[in-house]
Amino acid sequence: MVKHYQKNRDLFRSRFGFIMACIGSAVGMGNIWLFPYRVGEFGGFAFLVPFLIFEIALGFCGVMGEMAFGRAMRTGSAGAFRKAMARRGKKHGEAFGLIPLVGSIGIAIGYTIIVGWVLRFLFGALSGEMFNMDAGAYFGEIAGPFGSIGWHLIAIIITFIIMNAGIAAGIERASKIIMPLFFFLFVGLAFFVYTLPGSESGYEFLFSPDWSALANPKTWIYALGQAFFSLSLAGCGTIVYGSYLKDDTDVVSSGFLVFVFDLIASTLIALVIIPAVFAFGADPQAGPPLIFIVLPSIFAQIPSGQILAIVFFVAVFFAGITSLVNLYEGPIEALQERFNLGRMTSCGIVFALSFVVGIFLENADIIGGWMDLFSIYIMPVGALLAGVMFFWVCGKGFAAKEIERGSKYKIGGVVEGLGKYVYCGVTLVVLVLGALLGGIG
Repeated sequence: MVKHYQKNRDLFRSRFGFIMACIGSAVGMGNIWLFPYRVGEFGGFAFLVPFLIFEIALGFCGVMGEMAFGRAMRTGSAGAFRKAMARRGKKHGEAFGLIPLVGSIGIAIGYTIIVGWVLRFLFGALSGEMFNMDAGAYFGEIAGPFGSIGWHLIAIIITFIIMNAGIAAGIERASKIIMPLFFFLFVGLAFFVYTLPGSESGYEFLFSPDWSALANPKTWIYALGQAFFSLSLAGCGTIVYGSYLKDDTDVVSSGFLVFVFDLIASTLIALVIIPAVFAFGADPQAGPPLIFIVLPSIFAQIPSGQILAIVFFVAVFFAGITSLVNLYEGPIEALQERFNLGRMTSCGIVFALSFVVGIFLENADIIGGWMDLFSIYIMPVGALLAGVMFFWVCGKGFAAKEIERGSKYKIGGVVEGLGKYVYCGVTLVVLVLGALLGGIG
């Protein structure tokens, strides 16, 4: 029998706070630079067709599954995997659970550096310094070896303050403020971009999709990768957030809202970025330089560009910080659960490790390879292992019962069946294609 509460374990106090935290974990840098890039590369909004299909499929099984798995086991990946294997009388589940934890901390280390870059650009926008030199040269100074140690440290300190406060007082409270503000800011940006001369070319590109792109297998492959990574499926963050859920929380409707708002966020961001780059003749397929070179160059050409830049980088910072909180929570919870450490001690260990390792990654030429290592190989393996543990190892009917717990929608059996054969299979495909193509998301 799984115990559904552990003594003194912090919990999300409201369903709204939990959903905002999960949306915050899903909406991140990939939505901001990669989604517009893929839309530009694969036929405009034609790309939305396979992306929507995969968002629904993965959100339906993966997000709901990881939420329910964490809540059932009342612990993060390592503990959840250990308990799943124990149900079969097996040991070493905790060892398997270390894989998604390693993936999570690895991505978090690299992501923290990028959030530091965002803070540096935000300061540059506030002071006007960003507009006094070429955007490429400005970014080059920041993204060179040891070029942003101070900003990297500030990103860690801000994340530490939020996470040290705990689940309800820290993560939940911050998410309830940050994520609504994120959407509000991007809606405001979308209205402003609409007024730019030449932006109509961007809307024409978006709303006159090239449907022939759907005949290209790569459109479907990269839509799958975009959906998979956009939903933050890695066998870690969503599991640990689920472990802080009350038993009466509806994970079916919660999971549905997470992938709906992730889709809305991706679309909203595309409606800001693509018309803006078309208005100034820039390349909508610029990739990672889009945030730090292309858009700052555009801001410099707009009379009210300084205000626009400030709003943009505040919104990007919000997306980054909520993703960081999710990525770090898995390792922090694991230290608390495994070694009975206090919250502050666990946060201190994880953030000290992150900062020390991150110092040597503060180079745009290095960090890309680091992020690829974890996103292409380790994160899909973590997601696959979580799916296998929950839908297969825990036994027939277990996943269905846990998904339906607290929900009026009795679809647990359907989700369990799809989770076994569709989700686990699709996750394996993501892993194989990512390795063969050098990354698909």
